[in-house]
Amino acid sequence: MYNTVIFDLDGTLLDTLGDLHASVNFALKEFSFPERTIDEIRRFIGNGVVKLMERSTPEGTDSQTQQKCLDAFREHYLLHMKDRTAPYDGITDLLTGLKAAGIRTAVVSNKLHDAVVGLCEDYFNGLIDCAIGVSEEAERKPSPINVFKAMELLKAEKTDTVYVGDSEVDVQTAKNAGLPCIGVTWGFRDRAELAAAGAAFIAETVQETERILLNKK
Repeated sequence: MYNTVIFDLDGTLLDTLGDLHASVNFALKEFSFPERTIDEIRRFIGNGVVKLMERSTPEGTDSQTQQKCLDAFREHYLLHMKDRTAPYDGITDLLTGLKAAGIRTAVVSNKLHDAVVGLCEDYFNGLIDCAIGVSEEAERKPSPINVFKAMELLKAEKTDTVYVGDSEVDVQTAKNAGLPCIGVTWGFRDRAELAAAGAAFIAETVQETERILLNKK
């Protein structure tokens, strides 16, 4: 059984797709760009908001307009990031069970740090021991830097730590940190993509994830 679990946030603990989709399209409309479908946004998520907006704006968009569009997205998202967002079914029970079992938990996300901390406090108050996002200049996943930072704060050893995420970026982050990864299929990627990325485990449900984490039959 692991004693430390590091989670991704979007697509793993929280269903944030609706709010991200709304904020991307708000920014695109500000510049008369074509809007994106929710399935497109699902595919674009994983490498942080800078890359999300780069993928969402039309090819050939100049860097100055790109930055203005990103700023419009951020301003809208920080005001509306809880309009549609909610924990996936069973997640709060999972975190409660991990805490009761004495397992330390962290969130490491490519979201902006203030958003990560705020969302964890609002939805998982007292259930997450450490929440880390990024600033503009920080290295993003799949860099393992923030995973190592979380492990240091929690005094965790690699042999007792596992990473849980929903994308190929998360699988690569875990590999770069020297950790096993549980890939979950209820988020933004499917089983085939997680398997191709090399996830050590793949879980279809929160209950299956719990069994792996607690080494239950």
